[in-house]
Amino acid sequence: MAGALLAGLSPVAAGAPQAAATGHEDDPTQYWNKVLLQTFRNARGWDASPGKLSRSGAMVFAAIYNAESAYQYTYGTLKYQPYLNRPLKYAGKSSRPRADEEERLIDRTAYRMISQLYPGDQAYIDAQYKARTGRSPHSYDPLDRLVVDRVVRQMHKARAGDGSDNPEVYRGDTTTPGAWRPTGPQEDCQKPSDAVTPNWGKVRPFVLRSGSQFRPSTLRGFTSYAKLLASPEYARQRAEVRRVGAVDSTERTYDQTVVAWFWDHDLDGTYHPPGQLLELTGIVAKKFKLARYETTRLFALSALSLADAGIAAWDSKFDTRIKLWRPVSAIQATGGANAKWEPLSADRSGAPFTPCFAAWTSGHANFTAAWASAMKHFFGRDDVSFTARSEDPHTIKAYRRMDSFSQVAQEGEFSRLWLGVHFRWDAEDGRAIGTNVGEYVSANALLPTRPHRPRQH
Repeated sequence: MAGALLAGLSPVAAGAPQAAATGHEDDPTQYWNKVLLQTFRNARGWDASPGKLSRSGAMVFAAIYNAESAYQYTYGTLKYQPYLNRPLKYAGKSSRPRADEEERLIDRTAYRMISQLYPGDQAYIDAQYKARTGRSPHSYDPLDRLVVDRVVRQMHKARAGDGSDNPEVYRGDTTTPGAWRPTGPQEDCQKPSDAVTPNWGKVRPFVLRSGSQFRPSTLRGFTSYAKLLASPEYARQRAEVRRVGAVDSTERTYDQTVVAWFWDHDLDGTYHPPGQLLELTGIVAKKFKLARYETTRLFALSALSLADAGIAAWDSKFDTRIKLWRPVSAIQATGGANAKWEPLSADRSGAPFTPCFAAWTSGHANFTAAWASAMKHFFGRDDVSFTARSEDPHTIKAYRRMDSFSQVAQEGEFSRLWLGVHFRWDAEDGRAIGTNVGEYVSANALLPTRPHRPRQH
């Protein structure tokens, strides 16, 4: 292998071979994806927000891909280079790399990244490393000095000061009809300052030029709440979600209810929408029996798309003229029989639940569309069948057959309307933004600057 990471090192200097734990035959990236998703389930508060979770996913899988690129020695052949590090080369005769070197490199990089992003889960992450490798994560490994230290350090340096730790709370207008206001009844959405990550749209993207790159100029041309609320289109959309998104709807079909709950994952204790889509990435990678290098590339591409989709979604929610209120606020404001209207969406106790941030545009629609677009570009086709999974506590069916990547985008888009937490234009415009994000990331990240085929080991 050109640029063997341990070329020229004696067996003693390189350290004893690292034994693989019995029964762990997973692809290493797939294994660490499962570990990462558990940290998503454990997260609470703003740390469990879609933006923060998707940012973590992008950092983890971009770092893994960068380390794997060092192993494959593709550094310098890729368009996307801000986090890549050239592997250290040793003089002397080249030596054949040990069989476990590639897998160890992924294990060490993933472990380090996830540990640093989720220090509160350190005991769990340590246990997962030992279960996979049979070794303590704190034992010496020369790959740390050769590649892992620099990949991890460069990733954190690149993301430092990206705006993701902005603690400012929401102080916008919550009294004008049409403007977002806390939806309750949950305790953590009672006041404007409870709005979740209101500044996430200002976070520096991974690949996009800015969070506003694909933002529509206005919500369907409306420049004021008064004009929006007086429009026939608003009246139609409010009436639609009142009918099909109500907890006691007689118009929502059984299949629509299935779809609504299948893609939900708003509640803490689930892996949330970014986690569900990263799980789907693994399912599809396994279906196609991708090699390790292509598996790392697919995870990085999908994770980067999800991270930038989250930033773009929050840009439209809080950095535009219209910070749209949720259907529950819009419908109950009409009074009369609608004053007690409740959405299908509910917390674990069955009480009505609406996410604590503005409606336009739908984050779910952004995420699923960006994921679908990235997957279509990677495989060069849309008509791929696979079985998706849901762990939402309310899901009616834990598994659903998908016949295309676009089906994921379509179901993710309208699931929010049927749950009663979004208007139709939230879903449609969210899907449009997410599609653009996925296409842009696919066209500008992780592509070779010249034909290159990773060496086979």
